[in-house]
Amino acid sequence: MLNQIKQIIHDFDYSRISLSRKKELHLLIDYLTDKLKNYSEISLVFVCTHNSRRSQFAQVWAQVAATYYNLPFYSFSAGTEVTEANKRTISSLERLGFIVSKEGKENPHYGVKYDELKNEILLFSKDLSHSSLPKNNFAAIMTCSHADENCPFISNCDARIPLRYEDPKAFDNTELEKTKYDERAKEIGIEIFYIFSQLTNN
Repeated sequence: MLNQIKQIIHDFDYSRISLSRKKELHLLIDYLTDKLKNYSEISLVFVCTHNSRRSQFAQVWAQVAATYYNLPFYSFSAGTEVTEANKRTISSLERLGFIVSKEGKENPHYGVKYDELKNEILLFSKDLSHSSLPKNNFAAIMTCSHADENCPFISNCDARIPLRYEDPKAFDNTELEKTKYDERAKEIGIEIFYIFSQLTNN
């Protein structure tokens, strides 16, 4: 694991997660605990409207956590509309210590590296019909209220679980932009790592 990312993970303090929020997170913990008993590989698809901010953060942290805890999970993200991975999301990941490469101009593909083994997460905006997404044996994790409320059906998912976060878009082009994007990225990170830590304790 790259040093800066390793330090962020080391500093995650699960006591900062409220008891009420932990109850919400246990919906996903229970699903994953059950799946681990019966399947060797499990996929998570994080969904928000534009697949540009929160779902991308969640995809990254879930794949990092899977590597960190050596769990057989594969992480994806998608939206109800295709836009592109927001440049502010990418900049936040870079500030957190991820190494990012870019390919293409329209809806560019970003390769996000998090360890010395050159493991790479591919980020780009896609909708739920994209060919790269799993077709079965996956949970759809709804990271925004708009997608959760306006996407009533996701084909072939085993479970649909809400894991909503506030949109850092509200702070675009303000003095708080960088701070709020980094706060949201770390909030998602600590909750994803809490979820995965509970699986290793069971």
